[in-house]
Amino acid sequence: MSEDIILDEFGYDEPTLDRLFSALQSEVVISSENYSPEAFRFHWLGRKQGRLKVLSEAWLKNAPPDARKPLGIRFNQLKQQIEAALETAAAAPATWPTAKATVDITLPGTVRAPGIEHPLLKTMREIEQVFHDLGYSTALGPQVETDFYNFEALNFPPNHPARDTQDTLVIANQQARPSRDRLLMRTHTSPVQIRTMIAEAPPLRIVVPGKVHRNDAADATHSPVFHQVEGLCVDTDITFSDLKGTLDHAMKALFGPGVKTRFFPSFFPFTEPSADVQISCIFCVGKGCRKCKHSGWIELLGCGMVDPTVFASVDEVRVAQGGEAAYDPAKVSGFAFGMGVERIAMILHGVSDIGQFYSGDRRFLEQFV
Repeated sequence: MSEDIILDEFGYDEPTLDRLFSALQSEVVISSENYSPEAFRFHWLGRKQGRLKVLSEAWLKNAPPDARKPLGIRFNQLKQQIEAALETAAAAPATWPTAKATVDITLPGTVRAPGIEHPLLKTMREIEQVFHDLGYSTALGPQVETDFYNFEALNFPPNHPARDTQDTLVIANQQARPSRDRLLMRTHTSPVQIRTMIAEAPPLRIVVPGKVHRNDAADATHSPVFHQVEGLCVDTDITFSDLKGTLDHAMKALFGPGVKTRFFPSFFPFTEPSADVQISCIFCVGKGCRKCKHSGWIELLGCGMVDPTVFASVDEVRVAQGGEAAYDPAKVSGFAFGMGVERIAMILHGVSDIGQFYSGDRRFLEQFV
């Protein structure tokens, strides 16, 4: 039905309006079945030349004053029908006619290479699995931490010289906050150990994987963003022998049963005593080579017995939050350890530059398929 016919036959009595709007409603149904939703919307509701706009302006302009209100009501009802048809079309699968796609079956098909785990993610999960087999569970936490959880609760008081080795990236505009509440990018995953101890009483065995940030210059062995896996075990009668046995087993699970471990005294504010752990070089089997700097040993991680000061910080928060003190050093003890995922991945896969893990070079990543 064209607009000219409607206008020529137009009258303002109820039978004429019923006939004309009935014809328009039928036209809406037919066009909704044959147009795409966008074409249907443009045809009826276009801002300038939409059919509803053209008809309503022409009819209402010439209508006598007493006929404009009922006429406006009918146009509103017609608009609601159009909008309902649009909603139905948007919710339903496309059924309007489309051009048939031409497929040339003689062309070679598209080969989609299956995705693989990034070597760092794969290594991190392998480390986690070693400790899962020992009964450890995984704990996670935020990358944006407060100074309290990242430093103070771990026995790094303000102005402690050990903070210099973990120079971090501080969130802007924190000067108005108290020192312990200022936000920063975590420098290790150790804050998750604090959060877990505050939330749970011993016995506790967790492994904490995650990304950490330090204000380090990038070179062949350092990156301002890297990954760690840390572990914590707290229970009654935990000794340094338990720590040595756990890490010796983990190193053999990761690098092979023939690898040896040795421990050297070290210093970490949150453990006492503390130690650095070395493994026998897997490349030269301890004979000495360029990889191990001809020493026969490769330094791999740090560890130690949890310092009683850390337990005291945990209990202080637990009590302040309405809980009970559960980490009395006279009753419980524990050990903690931490290792860099990139360093282990570099050793396992013979990678000499840490930057290759972050380069996004497919030629490098495809070696791990």
